[in-house]
Amino acid sequence: MTGFSLNQMYTDLPERFYAPVTPASVTAAPRLIALNTRLAQSLGLDAAWLASPEGVAMLAGQVMPIGLTPVALAYAGHQFGQFVPQLGDGRALLLGDVTDASGRVREIQLKGSGRTAFSRRGDGRAALGPVLREYVVSEAMAALGVPTTRALAAVRTGETVYRETALPGAVITRVAASHIRVGTFQFFAARQDHAGLKLLADYAIQRHYPQAAQADAPYGALLECIITAQATLIARWMHLGFIHGVMNTDNMAVSGETLDYGPCAFMEQYDPATIFSFIDEKGRYAYARQPTMALWNLTRLAEALLPLLAEDEDKAVECAQEALARFEPEFQALYLKGLRAKLGLSTEQAEDAALIRGLLEGMQAHKLDFTQTFRSLSHQDAIDPENVPQEGTPLQMLSDWLPAWHQRLAQEPEQSSQARAVTMQQVNPLYIPRNHLVEEMIVQAVTQDDYSAFEALLAVTAHPYDNQPGREHYAQPAQPHQQVRHTFCGT
Repeated sequence: MTGFSLNQMYTDLPERFYAPVTPASVTAAPRLIALNTRLAQSLGLDAAWLASPEGVAMLAGQVMPIGLTPVALAYAGHQFGQFVPQLGDGRALLLGDVTDASGRVREIQLKGSGRTAFSRRGDGRAALGPVLREYVVSEAMAALGVPTTRALAAVRTGETVYRETALPGAVITRVAASHIRVGTFQFFAARQDHAGLKLLADYAIQRHYPQAAQADAPYGALLECIITAQATLIARWMHLGFIHGVMNTDNMAVSGETLDYGPCAFMEQYDPATIFSFIDEKGRYAYARQPTMALWNLTRLAEALLPLLAEDEDKAVECAQEALARFEPEFQALYLKGLRAKLGLSTEQAEDAALIRGLLEGMQAHKLDFTQTFRSLSHQDAIDPENVPQEGTPLQMLSDWLPAWHQRLAQEPEQSSQARAVTMQQVNPLYIPRNHLVEEMIVQAVTQDDYSAFEALLAVTAHPYDNQPGREHYAQPAQPHQQVRHTFCGT
């Protein structure tokens, strides 16, 4: 078979790390909804075979190629602060690894293909709507420059899944650097399986952070690498107004990629307390709390790694605390650096934090759209202090703040307003997958079996920083009657 030749590196680990899965026998005929041909080619996969009946049957989790036994991964995790000692892939199958055109090893996983040994009371299936959401948002995040899992394919299974109502079933095929989570380490730590913990840490070092192997204390170096990766990721989320929605430890990949697009969304009106997850009643994972919760999760990782950090427990705790102390300054430096870039600033001044805080407070007071406001500041006329903002625009509402920004820009190396605008527009997107547009394309697909809105949204968000004439409405915030205030898990 030329279409899907895989290695299975994770299965070199002992079998307590995973559970083999035999695909369920089904009679429904699956149908390909989307195939990411460019991604397939970069992975060295045969896109034509993936689109064939045999390929689609595999993407639906129905029939595996000879010699390929998928596995479900074991892990634990804190879910909204409550520890669950065994979770695992209840609706996902790891198929194996490929090496992409850049020489990076990537895992391929089916999500929503049926029950596994870790399904508990779930059916292991996914509904069409959440599959389409994950496909669009993960690909948009990649185009925006955020480390993320990728969407390779979406298949409508032909089966019906039952949630609150009967819904069409679907499977998403996603690609990741790996699916090792903070919760994977917690799984072995909770069992006091120090041998398994060490095997996992060694695997993570080899897979993601080979430089840690050369350190005097490789497991401490691994922790530091993961901390830096997460600080970088969360800062990038914040620069785009992204809210993950369910930052449980089983949803934090140690690779530093965004993992699991359930109740996620991009904030429109700026408010640091914004949440979208229907089940996050207390705002644990609100927009502004994401750095705090990332550090909370990393602290759980450090606790799991204690047996590897030092033989003496007090010394291990000291090592963990020293590593964790790196997160806040690293995050703040990255966060400010990104916001400076969004405001056209290439140098650093002590007053920049206050300038940024003033902008955000003005945005919140006037209920301004996060993405639209930063894009408005990226226009040449906004950068030129001689221009008078038009009535009713974000710039006019920020007129009390603009003089301080213009004064700060005047302290930058000399650059024309046109050149500065071009630079700013490369970090301030015009298009994001806005909640109401995502909801509209899901409704159209589920109720009418029509994927034109899905395909259009994919096309627009594939080029988020470029002006796209005729597609201006994709850049507009939701009208009051279009607002989507809650999103849900469901894949």
